[in-house]
Amino acid sequence: MSKPNMSRLHHAIDLLGKLVAFDTTSKNSNLGLIHFVRDYLAEYGIESTLFHDETGQKANLLATIGPKGVPGIALSGHTDVVPALETTWVSPAFELTERDGKLFGRGSADMKGFSACALAMIPELVKRDLEIPFHLCLSYDEEVGCIGVGSMVDYLAKMDTPPRLAVIGEPTNMKVINGQKGKYSMRVGVTGTAGHSSFAPDHVNAIEYGARAINLIADKAREFEENGPFDADFTVPHSTMLTTTISGGTATNVTPEYCEFTFEIRHLPDHDAEAVIADLQKTIMDTLDAEMKAKADDTGFTFEKIFSYPGMGDCTDAEAFSYVSNIIPEISGKVSYGSEGGVFVKQGNIPSIICGPGSIEQAHKPNEFIEIAQIEECLEFLEALTDQAAAA
Repeated sequence: MSKPNMSRLHHAIDLLGKLVAFDTTSKNSNLGLIHFVRDYLAEYGIESTLFHDETGQKANLLATIGPKGVPGIALSGHTDVVPALETTWVSPAFELTERDGKLFGRGSADMKGFSACALAMIPELVKRDLEIPFHLCLSYDEEVGCIGVGSMVDYLAKMDTPPRLAVIGEPTNMKVINGQKGKYSMRVGVTGTAGHSSFAPDHVNAIEYGARAINLIADKAREFEENGPFDADFTVPHSTMLTTTISGGTATNVTPEYCEFTFEIRHLPDHDAEAVIADLQKTIMDTLDAEMKAKADDTGFTFEKIFSYPGMGDCTDAEAFSYVSNIIPEISGKVSYGSEGGVFVKQGNIPSIICGPGSIEQAHKPNEFIEIAQIEECLEFLEALTDQAAAA
C-alpha cells in the first residue's frame, strides 16, 4: 500500500477532532454528530437515510456512494462511546489533543478514528468512477449491547442488492479479524423472606439461594473450559460464563429478603447461547426455586434478558473477501470482545470482517488515544479498497 495523500491525512485528523467533540456517551443523544455527518455528506451531493430509535433522540445513518443495483461494501462504525468520568485524563476527554504522534480523546480509537477516515475518503469516492458502491453505516448504542444497528442492517438486507461485504472498523491495529464471540446478558432476581437473623431456619435466605445459582453458573463455565466446544483461533478458545454484579441484604441481623445478580455468556458463534440459558433456568427452577416455594409460596427466581448480540462467523471463504485479502493477505484470528459484525452476519446475512485503526488496548480507558500512524494505515487501506472498487 502506498502512503496516503497528506492533505487527506490532515482532513481525517480534522474530522476526527470534530467527531470527538460530540459527547456521544451512550446515555446521550448522538444526533449532533449524525446531523454533522449528514450535512458534511450533503456538501458532496450524497443523501443520507436516518433510522431513529423510539425516543427520536438517537439515529443510525446510512449513505451510499457509487452506482445503484450493484452489491457493494459497507464501512461500519458506531458513534457512541463509553463514559469519560475518570479524573486521570491529562487533557479534556472530548477535545482531540495531539502529543508525541498520538491523538488523545474519548472515542479516538473506539471507534471514531475509522469513521473519520471513511469520511475523509468521501471527496475521492465521489470523483471516482466506481463500479461498486460503498455504504457508510454509522450506528448508535453499540457500547450497551449492539442494540441500535439492527434497524439499519434490516434495511440493508432487504435491498435489491445488499452489500457483499461489511468492514467493521473496530480498533484492530489494521489487522484482519475473521471472527468474534456473541454475548447474552441476564439479570436474575431472588425473592426470599425477611426476619430476624436469629430465626434464620424459619426464613428463606435470598442471598444463599442466589449464591447456589451462581455456583451453577460457575459449573457451566468449568464445563465449557474442560469440554468445549473449542475454536483455537479465538483469544479464549471456548465460551465463557460468569457472574458480573451482585447486590442484596439490608443489615447484618436480618435474613436477606432479596438478592439480584447479573451474569453473561460470551459464546462461540456456533454455540447456542439461548439453549444454554434455557437449560440453566430449568435447572434453577426445578431445584432451587422449587425448594424455596416449598417453604414459602411467594419466593423464588425471576429472569430478565438485558441484551444479546450474535457472534460473527468466519467469512474468509466469501468471494467478496478478496477485496480485503488483496490488500491485507494475513488473517490475525478471532476475538472474544463483541462488535456489530455478528449482527451484519446473523441478522443481515452480510459477510463481515473486523479491521480498523487503533488498539483495543486503548479502548474504554482514560487518556484513550490513536496513533497518527494508524490513521495513515487506515487511509492507505481505504484508498486501496477504492482503487479496487473503481477497477472491479
